[in-house]
Amino acid sequence: MATPPTVPDVLLSGLLFYDIGFAGLPAAPAVGTEVWARERGASPGGIANFAVALGRLGLRTSLAAAFGDDVTGTLCWEELAAGEGIDLSLSQRIPDWPMPLTVALAYDGDRALITHGSTPPLHPDDLIANPPPTRAAVAHLGPEPQAWIGKAVAQDTLVFADAGWEEASRHRSEILAQLPGCHAFLPNDREAMAYTRTDSPAAALAKLADLVPLAVVTCGPDGALGIDGTTGETAAVPAVAVEAVDSTGAGDIFGAALVFATLAGLPLADRLRFAALAAALSVQRIGGAASAPRWSDLARWRGTDHRPDHAFVDDLVRRHMHQ
Repeated sequence: MATPPTVPDVLLSGLLFYDIGFAGLPAAPAVGTEVWARERGASPGGIANFAVALGRLGLRTSLAAAFGDDVTGTLCWEELAAGEGIDLSLSQRIPDWPMPLTVALAYDGDRALITHGSTPPLHPDDLIANPPPTRAAVAHLGPEPQAWIGKAVAQDTLVFADAGWEEASRHRSEILAQLPGCHAFLPNDREAMAYTRTDSPAAALAKLADLVPLAVVTCGPDGALGIDGTTGETAAVPAVAVEAVDSTGAGDIFGAALVFATLAGLPLADRLRFAALAAALSVQRIGGAASAPRWSDLARWRGTDHRPDHAFVDDLVRRHMHQ
């Protein structure tokens, strides 16, 4: 008898990029000059940041995304499938479509991005006709509704929605209309205030909590805020202070760790602490997906930082370190 295929824990849909990063720049490049970087790196980016972070935390992860058929598309496919063990059975290589490429320049504690690419010729519903019955899903929302999300919700999948600054500035109403049915929405503070037309992260969070059961607003070095309407919990946690090398993908790593912690059944404050810790560890290395922490990184951090409010991490490390 044939062995039935393994159902993934998390399904992800979103835009995929190939990222090239330069860190340790003394300043932004000026016209007519050359700037040397101390570090460089390259890895899949975009929704791949979520996928790799979830996979490194031990969750079976399936990615539905469009891949270019050029050199960088091939590198993305091989690094995710062979290098990280991500299931790509719902992804497609697109002939004559070049992989979107992003160059990140990290300096002055932040980074600037240069991106080249075009919209994938496939809608997410073209990749996900019938979503598998996963425990959770991560969906990058765009201006057009995605039918697969409703199908996933109907089979009790917890959908964690994400959307970027461009969507907040140009497609506010379309994004907000897609939130009912989603379990969570995870914007950063700038995006959250743009979506809700408020002037503070706390005010934005309150409005978003009326739309989804779990609303979380990330505030960079100021930590994160959350409201869980299913448990009645509210929480605000500080960021974990580290020396940042490259903040590319930190928000995605935060989101992936939050998905993991939610599926693990942690209290809201610990979910936010775990996500903030994962994001902090990621900014100490260059790149997005490449910098996603492993359990060994979390164990190493606990070996040097024994703050009591992160004691729950010890139990998670013991349970997952050698999976």
